[in-house]
Amino acid sequence: MRVISYNLRKNRASSELSTLDEQYEPDLLCLQECDTLELPAEIGLLHLADSTLTNRLGLAIYYRKDRFEAVTTQAFALKKSLHDRLLTPAHERLIGTRLIDRVADRELVVASFHAAPLTALNSLRRNQIQSAHEELNLLGPGLPTLMVGDYNYPIFKRNLGDKINKSGYDLTLSDSRTYTRYKFFRGHFDLATSTGLTIDNVETLPQGTSDHMPILVTSTYTDESVHETVRQTARQALREADGAARTSAGVPEEFDI
Repeated sequence: MRVISYNLRKNRASSELSTLDEQYEPDLLCLQECDTLELPAEIGLLHLADSTLTNRLGLAIYYRKDRFEAVTTQAFALKKSLHDRLLTPAHERLIGTRLIDRVADRELVVASFHAAPLTALNSLRRNQIQSAHEELNLLGPGLPTLMVGDYNYPIFKRNLGDKINKSGYDLTLSDSRTYTRYKFFRGHFDLATSTGLTIDNVETLPQGTSDHMPILVTSTYTDESVHETVRQTARQALREADGAARTSAGVPEEFDI
């Protein structure tokens, strides 16, 4: 299963979506910071499952109708940051779709997520991530679940990964950084968390007009005997990436609040 996640930077990169579909042929497309009033119903073979309606910077999910059937889609409001309360950029920071995979003959949940901005504490973003996972479990109890998007978590990802593992999810980084706008916070902002799936690869795609690069997540339904090896590899990648990011930013781990 191939899923692209892309933060469009206030919809500026919306013109790139057709090209991404043609070049990479994703099964699903998860968007952040899109203008939901301008979204087309179809992008190539991808069909719009749904989008948020109350956000200034919206979320959306597209899926291939020849492979999937959408059962239900739901948007969720998560704990707000001070930035959200003052500027109201995002009332709903999560949208999830429960799907039937006709190829694999099973159900799953796929979600697009946009965490609070860097002005908020990491503790708030961890709260949002945990709440998002809980909401998705209610949407599809016990189903394989993939949540991709802009996590706004440039450093201390090892700590984040440990907390996510305790909740039954895995955190996976892409093969190279996904964000380049700020000098001291260039790194892996766009991430994947999953349960019941083996993440085979997360590739950072070439940069377009957004300050985020798209990521392409390739996954399979979990075979537990293989999954533990993949999980250990992912944890090692987290340790290495987090160490490099903290060294670059000059921030000790005890500042992860």
